[in-house]
Amino acid sequence: MADHTPPLTSATAGGAEPAAPQSQSVIHDIGFRHYDGPRLGRGWIVRSLLVETFRGVFGFGRPAKAKIMPWVLVGILMAPPLIFALIAVLLGLDELPTSYTEYLPTMGFVVSLFVASRAPYCVSRDLRHGVMPLYLSRPIRRNDYVLAKFAGLALGVFTVLAAAQTLLFVGALLAKLSVGAQIAGYAQGLIASAVLSLVLSAIGLVLAAFTPRRGMGVAAIITVLVVLGGIGSVVSTLLTQNGSATLGGYLAAIDPFLLVDGIAMSWFGVDSAIGVEAGLGALGGVIFTAAAAAIVGGGIALLMRRYTKVGIA
Repeated sequence: MADHTPPLTSATAGGAEPAAPQSQSVIHDIGFRHYDGPRLGRGWIVRSLLVETFRGVFGFGRPAKAKIMPWVLVGILMAPPLIFALIAVLLGLDELPTSYTEYLPTMGFVVSLFVASRAPYCVSRDLRHGVMPLYLSRPIRRNDYVLAKFAGLALGVFTVLAAAQTLLFVGALLAKLSVGAQIAGYAQGLIASAVLSLVLSAIGLVLAAFTPRRGMGVAAIITVLVVLGGIGSVVSTLLTQNGSATLGGYLAAIDPFLLVDGIAMSWFGVDSAIGVEAGLGALGGVIFTAAAAAIVGGGIALLMRRYTKVGIA
């Protein structure tokens, strides 16, 4: 092996103090372009995260196979409004086969599948790959991450439900039904869709945030929603048949879909999707609205608490 020992200088050979070593640190310019533009900051990062989450709900920016499940479910949700519109136009009906608010509980299982398949996508990959420290290396907070993910999922679910409501509305106009009644019903359907989107997103994200495995998240969400739906329907039916229709109407709110149905029935005076007699009135509306707000607020609080520990070694 070659000897790399530096030769002795005359000063060293003569016993004098050796010269101080020079620093060998060098900054190499390997051709990367320097960024001299504006720093957009925390708000832009949160907005970008929200948009990325919303696009991911529909599989945009992902491989083709990631688009199959969401768009199949979207197609299933869009089919009934198209069929109802055709029936109303061809048969000259005086009203739609289903109202705007009744459509939501009617398609509850498919909507549950959509939420169950999309909520884990929003958070499970980040948990599985442990990228939270990378997010937090930028000027955003953990709560910003939670709110952006929640808003992106809720907006995606609302977009699908609102599209179905819009198809019903267009079909009603083509069937030459009363314009004023249809506008009112359409507005009520959009409000109910917005509330349902918030409630389901809160439940779905809370369950998905506790497992990095997407399959387990999907199974947990669909199981919880189906079980809550079954309990709500059975309890409400039994109590109604035994003369306790009011109590049955309240306990039906265990099911998120029937909770929103109760809000619509109480505030808008529409018929219940499960045949609960109207009569809960403003008090019922207040109770149901407070329950929905508690689910959404509690879900966000649980998510924020969960993410205080994510990414900490």
